[in-house]
Amino acid sequence: MGVMAKVRSLDDESAAVPSALPDAMEGAWTLVRGEGPVIATALHDGHQVRPEVARHFKVTDEERLREEDPRTSDWVRLAPTRLVVHRSRFEVDLNRPLEEAVYVRPDQSWGIHVWQDAPPPDVIQESRRIHQGFYDVLRTLLADIEREHGRFVLYDLHSYNYRRNGPLAPPQDGRKNPDVNLGTGSMRRERWAPVVDAFMEALSCASVLGRQLDVRENVRFKGGYLVDWVHRNFPETGCALAVEVKKFFMDEWTGEVEPSRLEAVGEALAGTVPPVVEALRSN
Repeated sequence: MGVMAKVRSLDDESAAVPSALPDAMEGAWTLVRGEGPVIATALHDGHQVRPEVARHFKVTDEERLREEDPRTSDWVRLAPTRLVVHRSRFEVDLNRPLEEAVYVRPDQSWGIHVWQDAPPPDVIQESRRIHQGFYDVLRTLLADIEREHGRFVLYDLHSYNYRRNGPLAPPQDGRKNPDVNLGTGSMRRERWAPVVDAFMEALSCASVLGRQLDVRENVRFKGGYLVDWVHRNFPETGCALAVEVKKFFMDEWTGEVEPSRLEAVGEALAGTVPPVVEALRSN
């Protein structure tokens, strides 16, 4: 079984919305449009790269997979409207600003040397066009939901590594690595306090295989570019929650997933939606 077979799963694309995009963007993401004010994204679930990008790579499939967020696409099902990105963050990272979306230096990519040599300018330009296209689509989508519902909540779903010292080394300190880190650094906290508090309370009370989750705010991460973009472009109507789940549901070194843990985390996240929507509507 290859690495990809261990970790990938396909979401239901029966309601996928087709879009007229340049060839380089074709298949870069799947958008499913549903009802209601809740949207979920999985920006780093993807492992695909364009052939013209792959031929310049020095980074291995295993290194890429370790820094991606495999199976976060399973969790987006908590929302009727969802966006799953299929391209690897090593081609274009949609959770970073446009000028930083292509990793060109090891300090941008956890010390990993991504390229055999400097990537050609046309490759970088095409990858950045995907970034621009994605945010054009997202702007249209969120503006449409804003018109329909007045305000919205976006779940920006990620996972993070906590065994960086090696598969046999002790995990990193749990006091600094909660099960779930909620990033709210870019929002006006007082504006969205009821929504944030509803999410935190519901998830903290959830049980994952008999264990209560450790859920904290802004411990490891304060949120990336996507949530910042939402809060700048929809300051009064858009609440974006950057949700980072520690990879306790999988082996981050081999890519092996524990299905029961993966499913239990998804159920816990889905359980936050009713109280979050109630808080959103009364806010």
